[in-house]
Amino acid sequence: MTVQIEERGDRVVATLDRPEKRNAIDQETIDALHDLCASLEADPRTLILTGSGGVFAAGADIAELRERTPDDARRGINALAFLRIRELPMPVIAAMDGYALGGGAELAYAADIRIGTPALRIGNPETGLGIMAAAGATWRLPEIVGEARASELLLTGRTLDADEALAWGLVSTLHPADELLDAAQTIADRIAANDPLATQHTKRALRAPRAEHPAIEFDLQAELFASPEKHRRMTEFLEKRARR
Repeated sequence: MTVQIEERGDRVVATLDRPEKRNAIDQETIDALHDLCASLEADPRTLILTGSGGVFAAGADIAELRERTPDDARRGINALAFLRIRELPMPVIAAMDGYALGGGAELAYAADIRIGTPALRIGNPETGLGIMAAAGATWRLPEIVGEARASELLLTGRTLDADEALAWGLVSTLHPADELLDAAQTIADRIAANDPLATQHTKRALRAPRAEHPAIEFDLQAELFASPEKHRRMTEFLEKRARR
């Protein structure tokens, strides 16, 4: 198995596990990610993505990429899997140690929340290999760090260290390697304390194109205003405040 799955009730931890290849993303990994997405689409839960052996993912599998054809490029093999991850109903957290390069970086860009360790090295060196970053980086990275910084990274192929990634907003926090998963679990705990439907609707609004705003908020909020959970949580809040 190239992806180890651990289910923990309201969340799933998925660990990329090809340590001999520094967790390079091959077709088997892509197939496993599609299977994981099918499960999380049917039963929405928070997803934590991480890697084994002190590496998130050092890229796509170069041996496989070398043999791919123009028809393979048009199939969007990695891009469609990462798009599916991006569109999962509940939040996705990427917890990254070591290398997150090429396809590994693009997998992380598809997450809603990214955290790392001081050993993180992230970037897209694809142009040095005669290809481009075509699994989401050219449109997701500008959304995350801005057009100027995204252009620099993608056109030069340089790699950011952890402090640069933090300063650029590519990750939100850094943690020692032995505390990384605990930090991801803490984020998942905070998400779990909130109303799942409100969380899902917030993610939908965050991911919606600018042209859909503000109308999408009105529709999603209307559904939440009709929810019994909204009434229960607000009543509980008011009763607690009254007891103070």
